[in-house]
Amino acid sequence: MPYQVRGVVATAKGKPVTVETILVPDPGPGEAVVNVQACGVCHTDLHYRDGGINDDFPFLLGHEAAGVVEAIGDGVSGLEIGDFVVLNWRAVCGSCRSCNKGKPWLCFNTFNAVQKMTLLDGTEISPALGIGAFAEKTLVAAGQCTKVDALAPASAAGLLGCGVMAGFGAATYTGGIGKGDSIAVFGCGGVGNAAIAAAKLAGATTIIGVDLDDQKLRWAEEFGATHTINALGAEVVEQIKSLTGGNGADVCIEAVGHPAVLEQAFYARDFAGTVVQVGVPTPDMMMPSIPMIEFFGRGGALKPSWYGDCLPSRDFPMLVDLFLQGRFPLDKFVSETISIDDVERAFEKMHRGEILRSVVVI
Repeated sequence: MPYQVRGVVATAKGKPVTVETILVPDPGPGEAVVNVQACGVCHTDLHYRDGGINDDFPFLLGHEAAGVVEAIGDGVSGLEIGDFVVLNWRAVCGSCRSCNKGKPWLCFNTFNAVQKMTLLDGTEISPALGIGAFAEKTLVAAGQCTKVDALAPASAAGLLGCGVMAGFGAATYTGGIGKGDSIAVFGCGGVGNAAIAAAKLAGATTIIGVDLDDQKLRWAEEFGATHTINALGAEVVEQIKSLTGGNGADVCIEAVGHPAVLEQAFYARDFAGTVVQVGVPTPDMMMPSIPMIEFFGRGGALKPSWYGDCLPSRDFPMLVDLFLQGRFPLDKFVSETISIDDVERAFEKMHRGEILRSVVVI
């Protein structure tokens, strides 16, 4: 029998979200139903609501989630009813050309549930990033469930499902930040501050946060920034160079998703340094107009970062363990906890830059 649950749905482009009754089917082969305990309100959910991802409305929003496995389908191994899990949107296949090359974090054939969740009238809904976790229960592929230590609060652990993992991985894996390195992070929201926390954990010595909002810069300092720059009216590139011996940063993280910011990050890096673009742009944005001779002459790397190039089965348990040891401040990303009825208001707070993360607790 399908489960009837409450869920947050975006019905049309730009329209405020509503709480609807969702029908969640029993899990089929390779699937699992998860009782969602907490789910972060991520900017990507706002992109879905505003039509910035695709037009497959209606969407069941929410994807930064943790909860407990309620039911599993046939053929599922390594997962049991009652397991505490963080949901991920890149359940690797293990057999595509990337997986076969030993790079499963770049898997080209990630799994989602085959069955569809629906509204009461039978309308199929699209789960955000294949998860749809602003709901009391959701249906996912079993591989989207990563078991972690149940001592971690769901409100903090769930943030690994997207923003915190993306920022941590952008610095750690895509950027390769290391001991003694310098890093400049453009955009000090949840993703950017996760990159800053990762740089501190890795032993970077110069950690520069760049933003237009003084509150976000104060957050950056709390997560480990040694210097901050308010980009409003500032010569950002020159300031970063002055803080790095005139050279520029070893790693520059673009966590805004805007061509002008990517251009700043490009010119703010050291020769042979690395620029990582992890901020999510809109489909109409184009690459910045950078002379090819500048791109050629500076060497180094310009990299997009897919989910921080993470491997959930490796990274989620590790980061939860680091949090429980007091070495990674996962809980500091939680600005407030809210009910499932407050998501639209959380979007407004996010737009105004008042919070790092609102977390829906169910």
